[in-house]
Amino acid sequence: MRLQKLLLTHYPPGITVEYQHGEGVHTTHVDLREVICAADLAEAARDLAQKVPILKKIGPMKIHHILQRLQHESKTDAEISSVQFEPHKKLRAHVMPLTNCAFNKSGSRAITGSYDRLCKVWDTANGTELLTLEGHRNVVYALAFNNPFGDKIATGSFDRTAKLWSTETGKCHHTFKGHTGEIVGVSFNPHSTLLATGSMDNTSMLWDVRTGSDVGRFKGHSGEIITISFSECGKYLLTGSFDSTVNVWDIGTKRNMHTLIGHRSEISNAVFSKKSDRILSGSMDGTAKVWDVVSGICINTLRGHTDEVLDVAFNATGTRIATASADQTAKIYDAYSFECLVTLTGHQNEISKVVFNSAATLVLTASRDKTARIWNPVTGQCLQKDILMRSSAVPSIIMEI
Repeated sequence: MRLQKLLLTHYPPGITVEYQHGEGVHTTHVDLREVICAADLAEAARDLAQKVPILKKIGPMKIHHILQRLQHESKTDAEISSVQFEPHKKLRAHVMPLTNCAFNKSGSRAITGSYDRLCKVWDTANGTELLTLEGHRNVVYALAFNNPFGDKIATGSFDRTAKLWSTETGKCHHTFKGHTGEIVGVSFNPHSTLLATGSMDNTSMLWDVRTGSDVGRFKGHSGEIITISFSECGKYLLTGSFDSTVNVWDIGTKRNMHTLIGHRSEISNAVFSKKSDRILSGSMDGTAKVWDVVSGICINTLRGHTDEVLDVAFNATGTRIATASADQTAKIYDAYSFECLVTLTGHQNEISKVVFNSAATLVLTASRDKTARIWNPVTGQCLQKDILMRSSAVPSIIMEI
């Protein structure tokens, strides 16, 4: 067994260890939520090195350093709730409207896509344009960093191709050709060895990041793919479609594990929980549904909204659910009792995006009323309102605190 990578998770605090065993690459996660509260971190590090076999190879000194870092960077709920957010930089370079944006894991880099057929890479600290990724022949619609590594960027375009780029040099490593319709979604697996693309040709495809070769095509939807994502464990791929269904695919066998049927209108978004044991879907039928990954059974239907559900999200621990709707509200649910804990009211138009911060102490919403709002998900209080957008389109919002 040979260690390859150590990845820190700030909330919930933990270490993800990537290691090679035999011919395969595996990952294991060590939860450190209780450990970083220990009075003696050095002793806690020694205990971990003894009790957790995979950590023995890291050694107590390295573990101690990791625990100190996680403890230092952790914030209390009160500290996070008191933070005031201000506009940092305005990035003005695209000559046509934006389609999407994304950050790398640390937030030091951002990428934007546009109708001008370009993707741009930005330094978020000073707003400097670092790279222009030029090569697509139509709208650049889908974007992704290969987080947590951040050394590669994937773009998907209405020209029916996807491209893989170097974050540092802007070199195009591969152009992925195979779809017969516009590409509207791209997603890296957790190991950054595979790239998934979703298209309006009703199919999704898998590509080898190293070689650029096609390693699988998934057919099963009768409508356009609208959302695509890997599970955190890397074993499953999720596709949601305008055909009102969600498909769960087994990456190893390339087979369709489940078709999740129950929504009566188009899917707006579908996401895995952090533990990869549940799926949350939202639909234009005004409902959100929670599904069991293994059985494919619908566990519960959330019917609290009076209009289309436009976005859904789990918090990092999978204990809370957020939904955003065209009825101008967002709702927070308990992910196990499915009780609606609070309704977020105040927006003057439909809410198109909702996301938790990493500690689940804040919720961010974006609306066609041209505002973004930050909320306390326990009390429902609006902590901050900012008029940030000139247009009514809000392509993407991301929060890391």
